[in-house]
Amino acid sequence: MLNYLPYYASGRIVEGFRRGSSELGVPTANYPLEVVKSLPCCFKTGIYYGWANVDNGPVYKMVMSIGWNPFYNNKEKSMETHILHDFDCDLYGSLLKTCIAGFLRPEKDFDSLEDLIRAVQEDKSLAKDLLDADESKSALQYSQFFYDTCKESKNDKDSKSNGGA
Repeated sequence: MLNYLPYYASGRIVEGFRRGSSELGVPTANYPLEVVKSLPCCFKTGIYYGWANVDNGPVYKMVMSIGWNPFYNNKEKSMETHILHDFDCDLYGSLLKTCIAGFLRPEKDFDSLEDLIRAVQEDKSLAKDLLDADESKSALQYSQFFYDTCKESKNDKDSKSNGGA
């Protein structure tokens, strides 16, 4: 069922609803709709974990929500990446590369904002532990995908996704 992992995606970071940083305390880097629409149809909605980098920089752990975010009743499916690193600048327009290594849980609705925040914090903690504990998933951070020396210009709006190995 999850035989499409690891899954690699890249694209320019676009502005979202700004709820991640303002309401949840977890800023997200959002992929454009073209990247979301290129996901394989078998990709389940839910919370995933793996690795990410911005503009071919260092690779960090990440948690990603793929779906409609039922708590907010989104009309479009999204891919929202929370990189487990504090950036001191705006990332809009930067090139985001992600390697989705594993699945944490299905997408679900929450009774309150506090329940959603609690679940996000648990997702972050579990992702860190899983990436540290599984050598095969940990090794993905060294994938050539992240270290491609061909830097795209910030004006290049092309986005792409490609399946796992």
